[in-house]
Amino acid sequence: MERPGKTPLVPMAIIGTMYVVLGFSVGINAFFIPFVQEAFTVSTAASYLIMTATFSAYVLFGVPSGVIIKNFGYKGGIGIAFLIMGLGFSLIGYSAEITSFTLFLFALFIIGMGQTLLTGAINSYVTLLGPEESAASRICVMGIADKLALAGASLILGIFLDLTEVRLSDAITPFYIITGLLVVLAVLARYSPLPELKAIGEDITEVGNEESAYANTKTSIFQIPHLLLGVVAIFFDVGVEIVALGSANDYAKVLGLPSPENYVWYPTFGMVAGYILGFLFIPRLVSQRTALTICCVVGILVTLLLVTVPAEISIYFVGLLGFANSLLWPAIFPLALSDLGKFTKTGSSVLVMGIIGGALLPLGFGYLAGLFNHQLAYLICIPSYLYILYFALYGSKIRVH
Repeated sequence: MERPGKTPLVPMAIIGTMYVVLGFSVGINAFFIPFVQEAFTVSTAASYLIMTATFSAYVLFGVPSGVIIKNFGYKGGIGIAFLIMGLGFSLIGYSAEITSFTLFLFALFIIGMGQTLLTGAINSYVTLLGPEESAASRICVMGIADKLALAGASLILGIFLDLTEVRLSDAITPFYIITGLLVVLAVLARYSPLPELKAIGEDITEVGNEESAYANTKTSIFQIPHLLLGVVAIFFDVGVEIVALGSANDYAKVLGLPSPENYVWYPTFGMVAGYILGFLFIPRLVSQRTALTICCVVGILVTLLLVTVPAEISIYFVGLLGFANSLLWPAIFPLALSDLGKFTKTGSSVLVMGIIGGALLPLGFGYLAGLFNHQLAYLICIPSYLYILYFALYGSKIRVH
């Protein structure tokens, strides 16, 4: 089935549940950092291996996930992703039984593999599920579901796992329950009414065909500049997103603010506000490319203000960074996938590999925070926004015929 002329509501609702699952599974990682430090009796540095174990899967499993989607389609890929994640969560439960931190990290890598496959499948699907010019608007709706589930993960796990009295035995039952739910979701995905979509020209390989003329002149994704530049844009996008979300609580603690654990909601609500505006205005008032350009300019201005205003009010600008970051992913993904034809499924998986930026840029932020201070460390966002601005204005338009 080719791209629909308008957005079908039932498939959107079904895919929305997939985004909830993805957001929940990603949100669990942040919850785990303080938990495993006490539960497995490891150092603070070792506890941050959680992020390494998960994000490394995006790079190592990016290309294989593209092969899976190409061979089994989007529905099949989603179902397989749920099964892989279910395996990972079952291994978390077993690692708690035998008290093995090594197995725990391996389980997170397995979950990361499932997240890689699911991210590529559902973002591509939503991009194709309607007119190309409104893809960012659809991804914004999905982003709201994703971010609320991400934040809710800590609240739900907090019911089962008490961080004030950490016991590994408490982690066994909830993760076996999650495993069972993911297996059920895999079956439901397999038999769901989701139509199997294809990009324009994806199955048409004749060089003379106008619908796939650009893709048919290429023999490899490495000959498609706007896709490769899009991978780098995703790298910086996820990097600045994680810097804002991941640093808010820590920065509030450094500033001595009351209840610092609640400040992560500032960039979270900023992103949700941006998603709502993206849904309302793209493409009615602004194009995806224009929205991306505006967000980059806002990000640069907010960062400059953040590092120059008095420290006690600078924390609120971290929330505005969340707003600036909101439309980056929704706009970059469809722009980078445009005109890929037969390379669409592979291209989406290569784009997902750029998520490794969420692991590397926060490391740079931490280094700068130690070298100078937290406020000045946010300057790491400037080159990120400048590159994404280049992609919006020029890089996403590059076509080599």
